[in-house]
Amino acid sequence: MNFFGRPDRLAFALLSGLWLGLAACTASKAPAATAGAGATEPTSILLLGSNHLSQLYKANNPNSDVLTPRRQAEMVALCEQLQRYRPDGILVEELPENQGRLDSLFRLYRQDRLDLNTMPGGRSEVYQVGFVLAKRLGLPGVHCVNSPGGTSQSILNAGKNIELYEQATKEWREFIPGLDQPLLAGTITMSQYYRAMNEPATVQRLHTLVYRTPARVTDGTLKPDPMVDAAFINPRYVGAEFISVFYNRDLKVYSNIVTTQLATRQRRQLLIMGLRHVGSLHGIFRDDPAYQLVEANAYLSRR
Repeated sequence: MNFFGRPDRLAFALLSGLWLGLAACTASKAPAATAGAGATEPTSILLLGSNHLSQLYKANNPNSDVLTPRRQAEMVALCEQLQRYRPDGILVEELPENQGRLDSLFRLYRQDRLDLNTMPGGRSEVYQVGFVLAKRLGLPGVHCVNSPGGTSQSILNAGKNIELYEQATKEWREFIPGLDQPLLAGTITMSQYYRAMNEPATVQRLHTLVYRTPARVTDGTLKPDPMVDAAFINPRYVGAEFISVFYNRDLKVYSNIVTTQLATRQRRQLLIMGLRHVGSLHGIFRDDPAYQLVEANAYLSRR
């Protein structure tokens, strides 16, 4: 039997059996998932894209006001639908340094000592969805996972192929009224409004506008903006640099979400975030084996 030269048939058979046995042993010990320390199943996350409801409000249009009796009833129905997901963690678009303030407000709200109808900013989805759901589910509060960064989409305004971005922006602005106008006209409910926002085609359309089309713009400049350090902008790749500003913020939001999960051991997270970020975050979480994405519209009614 020769282990170092040309093996005979018996040696080859023995070695083959040994290799197969080792491979089977290794496979049997491989973890089913890498969902974090000690976890065997991935954490579930539902990304709820939202318009900023306080900005949607127009004083001369009651249909835009989530505080009217009609819209409040619809918000209750919306929260009941989302409650079926049974999240054990509600994550909101607020900076972590505001956590103490939101904790204090939520304690008052849970004790029925805070009226969202009268508090400043009470129309916000942070309160109308986040606080309401957290109280209904008996959770201790909401978690602030936002990050500073980002900027206006209008700062990309010059460069080769800029007309592609300008045309895509024009088409989006023409598309947006189709989402908002039915709500403002009073012909759809809040659940229908959220369902329309979270349609995969809508999410993808906005994602393409902000995170894909600008990469085709080169050899240009960005408008001055306090959130963007112009010293690090390469004009040759101005569109890609523009995308990186938004994506950098999303990565920080992602970091805040996953570190919140590690600290709290949440298994079913619900994130309430501006619609612009949802497509990007979908991609980030889709590539994270520790997470499993849940489709928002699986819980949002058509009525």
